[in-house]
Amino acid sequence: MQIHESGENYLEAILALSEKGPVRSIDVAQHLGFSKPSVSRAMSLLRENGYVVMDDIGLLTLTPAGMEVAARIYERHRMLTQWLIRLGVDPKVAAEDACKIEHDLSEETFEALKRHSQWADENPPK
Repeated sequence: MQIHESGENYLEAILALSEKGPVRSIDVAQHLGFSKPSVSRAMSLLRENGYVVMDDIGLLTLTPAGMEVAARIYERHRMLTQWLIRLGVDPKVAAEDACKIEHDLSEETFEALKRHSQWADENPPK
């Protein structure tokens, strides 16, 4: 199933938040700045499509399919943010811009940027 940008953002948020502990819908709402009803609806759709499970006390967990999407987007976000910061972009602006770029960049272009970024890390200017 094709997942849309908004779904990718929700899955990425769950993954990022889960690094700090258990995640509930309210945590996702606060993280993304969305209303609780909007997040509840999105979580319902993500559950129906097999990307997220919710336990009896409301804790969200990514399924393997959800983790695959979230990890891909989160890797893009982190790498693009660091790349923009290295170019001299303010970290807050870099994170916001990375969020806009991460969904539309082709896999080929992302991999090329990642290779270049790794090369630049290994070959700093003298």
